[in-house]
Amino acid sequence: MIIEVAAGLVFRQGKLLITQRYPNAHMGGLWEFPGGKREPEESFSDCLRRELMEELGIEVEVLNLVETITHDYPEKKVLLQFFRCTWRKNEPQPLGCPDFRWITREQLRDFDFPPADARLLEKLRSESGIWISD
Repeated sequence: MIIEVAAGLVFRQGKLLITQRYPNAHMGGLWEFPGGKREPEESFSDCLRRELMEELGIEVEVLNLVETITHDYPEKKVLLQFFRCTWRKNEPQPLGCPDFRWITREQLRDFDFPPADARLLEKLRSESGIWISD
């Protein structure tokens, strides 16, 4: 079975929003791009808007698809779709995560992410055009 996940690259003032996974979750304590599992009959964009509201209480505009990654963990297979987003409304709050940060491109290397994010992290480090500044 493949778990489908929509994740957001949420930008505000040239910084990117990341969230921390709960310690007891799969890959606990690592940092990730906010989002979550897609429900049946839900589009990836709708899933992302819903998850960001549930997890952080924020409203975003979902823009373009930046990366699609399929990753095999020993216990499951995930399909991740990462969308560039612009923050629109409400200050983030840790509603469904223990912590969050707004980080710069240079700060990406200071945080540990799950192995599935490796290709996207490389793209974020090397392609400055992905970063939105407003």
